[in-house]
Amino acid sequence: MTAAVPDRSIEAHARARQNLLTKPAGSLGRLEDLACWLAARLGDVAPAMPRCEIFVFAADHGVATRGVSAFPQSVTEQMVHNFTRGGAGINVLARLADARIEVVDVGVASDEPTPSGATSARIGRGTHDLSRESAMSDAQVTKALDVGARCVEESYARGARILIAGEMGIGNTTAAACLICALTGAEPASVVGRGTGIEDPVLALKRAVVASALQRMTLVAKDAPLRVLAEVGGFELAAITGLYLAAAKRGVPVVLDGFLSAAAALAAVAIEPGARDWMLASHLSTELGHALALRALELEPLLDLKLRLGEGTGAALTLQIIRAALALHREMATFAQAGVSGPADTRV
Repeated sequence: MTAAVPDRSIEAHARARQNLLTKPAGSLGRLEDLACWLAARLGDVAPAMPRCEIFVFAADHGVATRGVSAFPQSVTEQMVHNFTRGGAGINVLARLADARIEVVDVGVASDEPTPSGATSARIGRGTHDLSRESAMSDAQVTKALDVGARCVEESYARGARILIAGEMGIGNTTAAACLICALTGAEPASVVGRGTGIEDPVLALKRAVVASALQRMTLVAKDAPLRVLAEVGGFELAAITGLYLAAAKRGVPVVLDGFLSAAAALAAVAIEPGARDWMLASHLSTELGHALALRALELEPLLDLKLRLGEGTGAALTLQIIRAALALHREMATFAQAGVSGPADTRV
């Protein structure tokens, strides 16, 4: 799967436009960079805010039975119902941004069918315990990647040109920490954080569980990302990886959320390095290891609001910044249009 290439010529023309607007050059800081970055990826020197869609992938993790979370596994299914009723944080922010949201059940551990209002794409009833065995089979990873790719194609057909992937799954920060450690070579102590707000004894257990998983897969090379996903990933993490890969191939920018999305982004970039060109980091999570993952991706977050909710909330919040950056870039008058004198001619 080969990623599309952003149009650097359009980006250069967008930068030239920025320098003609009625302001000192560079005075809008990263908003200028953001507008030019998006121009290259939206194929327009001065693009309007495009349609955005948000996908929240929900799945359970076998490792949750090890007691690595502050919440019981049943919360995953309960939150899927909350999403469908519009009561979660991501629902609120999606409404504010006028963004379509779709909840996708890729592996909730329930005997009940996926609730009305969510999309059923259940691959299994949660993964296996990654600390003791492979979390998923190779076939399950492929299915999860395909779920993410299908979401891209369907949203593209609806006219979406910016995508966000969120997640829900008790135990998923443990899986994400394993992915980040396996793909970067980092030690668990620098990656494994408090997730849902666990206390010190549970944090110590969680780190031991991650170390156990990494020890179990010592023969799996980090340059075999699909195998790494199968060993220590999750259905929702693989689906997000598939979304990022398909978006890059289609030429659709994605706004990364926090710790979980950074883990999936690392997997996507390990599979297709060109996928990184389509990724925008929304914020810096307080979850330990997120900053490390962003450095590995060579991405600089736009915001640092001490968020760690997940669900895609940080990325959805950033849509307001994107809207502002594009509106300023598109609607501000140039010096010539406004009849305003430009910067003084300093030529000698």
